[in-house]
Amino acid sequence: MEDQIFFTLLICFIISIILYLFIETKRRRINLPPGSLGIPYVGQTLTLLRAMKANKAEKWLSDRIERHGPVSKLTLFGFPTVLLAGAEANRFLFSSDSTVMTLQQPQSFRKIFGTRNLLEMSGEEHRRMRAVFMRFLKPEMLKEYVGVMDGEVRRHLEMNWRGKETVTVFPLIKTLTFDIMCTLFFGLAQCPRKAQMLRDFSHIMDGIWSIPLDLPFTSFRRSVQASAGIRRSLLDIIQAKRSALESGLASSSHGDLITCFLSMGGGVGPEALTEEEVMDNSLLAMTAGHETTSIVLVFLIRRLAIDAGVYEAVLREQEGIAQTKCPGETLTWEDLNKMDYTWRAAKETMRMIPPIFGNVRRAVKDIEYNGYVIPKGWQIFWAASPTHMDERIFPTRPDSIPRTSMTSRTSFLRILSWGLEQARGSVRGTSSRGSRS
Repeated sequence: MEDQIFFTLLICFIISIILYLFIETKRRRINLPPGSLGIPYVGQTLTLLRAMKANKAEKWLSDRIERHGPVSKLTLFGFPTVLLAGAEANRFLFSSDSTVMTLQQPQSFRKIFGTRNLLEMSGEEHRRMRAVFMRFLKPEMLKEYVGVMDGEVRRHLEMNWRGKETVTVFPLIKTLTFDIMCTLFFGLAQCPRKAQMLRDFSHIMDGIWSIPLDLPFTSFRRSVQASAGIRRSLLDIIQAKRSALESGLASSSHGDLITCFLSMGGGVGPEALTEEEVMDNSLLAMTAGHETTSIVLVFLIRRLAIDAGVYEAVLREQEGIAQTKCPGETLTWEDLNKMDYTWRAAKETMRMIPPIFGNVRRAVKDIEYNGYVIPKGWQIFWAASPTHMDERIFPTRPDSIPRTSMTSRTSFLRILSWGLEQARGSVRGTSSRGSRS
């Protein structure tokens, strides 16, 4: 009996060695990008997180690109990853369809945002969910949101800014954008639950860029728990919205984002969204809409504070629009279209300090790019700053903002988004422009 056990273990060991050698030989034949995967699971995650905490993430990227070139391999958040940088890489990424790579996010991301959000969908499911977002962001709806956002901004300035000798801009802007988001997404103009939702949301954001260890006292665990807390609040909102729709107290043609979700397909049939899909995509929309807008607004205000020329030009444009308004009259879509210089200043701010550090995709098959192979199942990480600060594309000095001729909308979007992403980027740009009113 002992001889049989020993012989079985020996056979298993030999088979394991053969399989290992076969896999390693196959890997070596593949022309992988330069760079090291580092320690399994951890890799370069800790160095990236340290750089982000020290506000040196862009330097971390530039150092890596200088060392390995615009294509390199590494391990991020537990997965083997290929970093792609540069205009050519952006063109390749944004023109590739779901047969080449998907938007599928890491398991840690799915644990926070769920598995039924837009980034996890492809094909017909992606088309269906995208249609709901496009309905919420169509021009006639955006025009209605301008007055609502203007009212929120006025109330916020009156409560938190007027009469103050000094203000701490960053937390106030985050509160303002969260209030606007709650009004537009959930119809919560004044609601006591918003304070708890904001606290939960802050914990979620802390955990997105953290080591995905679901252990007590870690940022990731707090993020997962906060996600559960927001979902409980969202479930109450969903049930109230559904009751209002069924009783005729709310209209499916005009409303907040959740109302748009619940009205999809008339609320019944294969086109209708499940509660899980409504919650997952509401949470995703909160993250996408809040952080990007907050960052742009804060750094735009900072630019106005340190550059007198830009400040004077923006002030002059805003005062010109204000002179055409009656006291207390809200801004309109037409007023926003007159804010040409203000919008160009915001675009230049987004170029110099991208509100999105980067994102990941996943290869659905072996991909050949620039002479290298990206194996099936690997993550593909792209970052915005290497392109934005490339003087061959944007010759402007990094420490200055042109005061009369800033980056055109066309070239700005060309760098940010290619192919199918360009339309999506245009919508995001329009909605961000509206949120500044």
